Amino acid sequence: MSSHLPSDPAEPLIQYVASCKLPTPWGEFAMHGFEEPGGQEHVALTLGEVADGQPVLARLHSECLTGDALFSLRCDCGFQLEAAMEAISREGRGALLYLRQEGRGIGLINKIRAYKLQDGGADTVEANEQLGFPADMRDFRIARHMLNHLGIGSVRVMTNNPRKLDTLQAAGINVVERVPLQVGRNPYNDHYLDTKAAKLGHMLIK
Repeated sequence: MSSHLPSDPAEPLIQYVASCKLPTPWGEFAMHGFEEPGGQEHVALTLGEVADGQPVLARLHSECLTGDALFSLRCDCGFQLEAAMEAISREGRGALLYLRQEGRGIGLINKIRAYKLQDGGADTVEANEQLGFPADMRDFRIARHMLNHLGIGSVRVMTNNPRKLDTLQAAGINVVERVPLQVGRNPYNDHYLDTKAAKLGHMLIK
């Protein structure tokens, strides 16, 4: 079953593959798998009825292996992932899209290279730029197709980045509210979070 076959060749292709149950510490979610033609895989987790026409509490979470799976304290990603799942569980309804866009789109190995530059004094934006990448390379159009497949017409997005809302709207996603998600600040990511606030517009309170 295909969730989207765009007529515009500039549009990303993504295909729905299958769904299954995913029991977690925050409840039993449904996990939906999607695949791009090049083999890149993405998943969406849903809880409760999300296709009823009402705005859905959602997190569009870009993959962060170091933070999500290896418990890194250099960022707040893993903390945000857990907090988002907990918030969806409390509400009894919501969606988490896990997008394979490591390092704001530069990939895992380049992220390690960026971390090395940060070890030498560069901030998170400077490191990406020194490697020849923009500060943020993510493409959220695939998320629109995933949401469409799930029957989600509008979202209340858990994010600290107001600019992300503009990016999502430009990608065709109907965002009706920004829900703050401020967790995980620690001595190892303090400068990283300050840089995100100063250079990327994130709304963060120290």
